[in-house]
Amino acid sequence: MKPKSILSALCFLAIGAYASFATAQALPIAEPASLGLSAQRLNNISRIFDTHIKEGKLPGVVFMIARDGKLAYSDALGFRDPAKKKPMAKDAIFRIYSMTKPLVSVAAMMLVEDGVLQLTDPVSKFLPSLKNLQVSVADIDAQFAKTTYTMVPAQREMTVQDLLRHSAGLAYGEISNNVPVKEAYKKARLVRATKSFDIRDLTPAQQIAAFSNAPLAHQPGTVWEYSLASDLLGRVVEAASGQRLGDFLEQRLFVPLRMADTGFWVERKDLSRIAEPLATDAEGNKTPFLFDVSSVPANDSGGAGAVSTAADYLRFSQMLLNGGKLDGTRVMSRSTIALMTSDHLGDRIETALTPSELLLGTPGYTFGLGFAVREQQGIAGVPGSEGEFTWGGYAGTYFWIDPKERIVAVYMSQAPGPTRRYYRKLFRQLVYGAITD
Repeated sequence: MKPKSILSALCFLAIGAYASFATAQALPIAEPASLGLSAQRLNNISRIFDTHIKEGKLPGVVFMIARDGKLAYSDALGFRDPAKKKPMAKDAIFRIYSMTKPLVSVAAMMLVEDGVLQLTDPVSKFLPSLKNLQVSVADIDAQFAKTTYTMVPAQREMTVQDLLRHSAGLAYGEISNNVPVKEAYKKARLVRATKSFDIRDLTPAQQIAAFSNAPLAHQPGTVWEYSLASDLLGRVVEAASGQRLGDFLEQRLFVPLRMADTGFWVERKDLSRIAEPLATDAEGNKTPFLFDVSSVPANDSGGAGAVSTAADYLRFSQMLLNGGKLDGTRVMSRSTIALMTSDHLGDRIETALTPSELLLGTPGYTFGLGFAVREQQGIAGVPGSEGEFTWGGYAGTYFWIDPKERIVAVYMSQAPGPTRRYYRKLFRQLVYGAITD
């Protein structure tokens, strides 16, 4: 991949030669023992996942584990393209779907640092048509098992903070139970029957118009519901910065961090590196649609549209663990990351399904500004630490950052479906089981 604008090209000249950028190593390598990790137990991760791949449960995986800013272990297993029997490689490019959300969240917080955005700004300050929205309120008659809906005015406007923490009243049409919202999203093409979570063929203007004409599923600021909020946040970033989302991220994040293979589409020369799923899962079910990334999309989807490699996402994650800098380059403030990884739900915002129940099938996490955040040592049915933050993607990707243990871990696969929760948890427990200090 390469810079996609003149501005991005100038940024390359500012930080050094393109060749060194394109071939940058994820992080410096160190022996596991020097980092308080067991080499034998880390090798066990490869052995266990290789078994699952050979049993036909996964197409292939790439994972990278770092501690104290050093790469302790990485591997590429199975197939990059199962149909063609092409082996997986560490530089494979993955559709990261919702792992795009942390990227656009960082972009928004960069604009907060610039003084262009405030978290309490109404979204309509930047997208005026989002000002006077209606809310679809459900009235459930338990006696007759009937639900009716009434349209009422929003009691307040959604804010930038609402978009970042998924409390804007928006939804995903694929998973919402609010019938008028689902119907409005279908009519506006914010949800497709055969292309789950893919709205990249809508222009930004069409997308904004669609949100403006659809009702909200909840009053803003009252309910956490995983939603298209990050897509709308991408439109806010574009309106506030005057740049296309991908160009803003390229200039402010990807180039400074030397994330050479992260963007919203893949050039022809790199198409052979794209990881593909199995045709059917282990139960024989046809694999859900994964979107085409071989051409420039009509919009850069801040909620689900990016592609990346394990090495690139590890560098992004290490920057967050380092408090906003990597290899001497600072991209944001330590205090901003502390704010993003704090609890932004509290007891004021309802969570019918908590963030970690959605992500991992277990409670124990709240939500910050772009990440699920662990609240305490217990409750969650997975190992981890208070203050750890994490998220994953629809197609099977996953990452987490543990400041207490100084660990960053990235897991990449193209294996959508319900088993992705199992493999996220399996990877986590094997990594934590390798800690020896």
